[in-house]
Amino acid sequence: MKKIALLGATGSIGINSVDVATAYPDKFKIVSLTFHSNSEKGAALIEQLKPQYVGVGSEEMRTMLAARFPDVKFGVGEEGLIKAATLEDVDVVLTAVTGSVGLKPTMAAIERGKDIALANKETLVMAGKWVMEAAQKYNVSILPVDSEHSAIFQCLNTQEKGNLKELVITASGGSFRDLNRDELEFVTLEEALKHPNWSMGKKITIDSSTMMNKGLEVIEAHWLFGIDYDRIKVVLHKESIVHSMIVLKDGAYLAQLGPSDMREPIQYALTYPNRLPIKDEKSFDLTKIGQLNFEPMDFERFPMLELAFTVGKKGGGYPTVYNAANEIAANAFLEGKISYLQIEELVLKAVQNYTEANEVTLEEVIEIDKQTRTIVERWIKEEG
Repeated sequence: MKKIALLGATGSIGINSVDVATAYPDKFKIVSLTFHSNSEKGAALIEQLKPQYVGVGSEEMRTMLAARFPDVKFGVGEEGLIKAATLEDVDVVLTAVTGSVGLKPTMAAIERGKDIALANKETLVMAGKWVMEAAQKYNVSILPVDSEHSAIFQCLNTQEKGNLKELVITASGGSFRDLNRDELEFVTLEEALKHPNWSMGKKITIDSSTMMNKGLEVIEAHWLFGIDYDRIKVVLHKESIVHSMIVLKDGAYLAQLGPSDMREPIQYALTYPNRLPIKDEKSFDLTKIGQLNFEPMDFERFPMLELAFTVGKKGGGYPTVYNAANEIAANAFLEGKISYLQIEELVLKAVQNYTEANEVTLEEVIEIDKQTRTIVERWIKEEG
């Protein structure tokens, strides 16, 4: 029985994780979970899973739910996330929260010797150096949950590290992949949220359309697999059938293929190195798909992807600025405060306005994150 802490239980990754865990009740038990504001869905999960501990987003929600579930212990905010991730019973922490909020509970869990099933890109984008060092120090596994990183992880499992030449990360292109720059000027939120291949949360769907999500994946791959940015490639693959590939030094390509079903990488992270059947698996037949297409990425069309390589190579606090500015800007677009193209403008402005003289510490990175958010929020108010 593997005991799981599920951070971000009501999001799309969280719900898929619940499906995986409950499909094999003899193998998995979710002993703690967190959610921010979706009290209706959260209460249903508490009823279903009967966890020991639940972290929520507000004191009001804690009071309401504690009255309904007297046998469950509740926490609030960051403290609640950290407590859920560090319960003594927990074997693995599945971090499905969105944004920089995932960093502190992940680090706390690593320091307690908990394995991490990582679906929170921002943790490694902000603090990959410190997270990977801590994982090594405390002998903790960081198991990727993103479909792209899981694909690479699965391909690499068959190889000696010295055989690797390149990583090839595939990108669907997002909601506006067939539009040119001029056509993006007047796109709407409703249009942006219509991803052609995946059903995801709102923020990650926006990030997919700007290619910010893929940029974060590039930085995450650098830290997960210890590979230079010059050896990471991104290709446009509209079908989302090949989830990613590796290239070996003799020119051979290894790819991981499958349906657009997040349960597969989630389940593999929880069962590694073993595998289990996916319950009620999606139909998948390559003969019906017929054809797979790959195109080079256009950095002029998707400047956020090019910027990811730039900030990644610079290192230090630059990836943190890149991510923090985007979190504020993307949420501002979701709230109708800015236009779609202003997301990119604000991220680029934040990166260009940031300078770094000395090597930063983890504490300084956390402060840089806060400062960037404040600055971008001020810009939005001034422009609004």
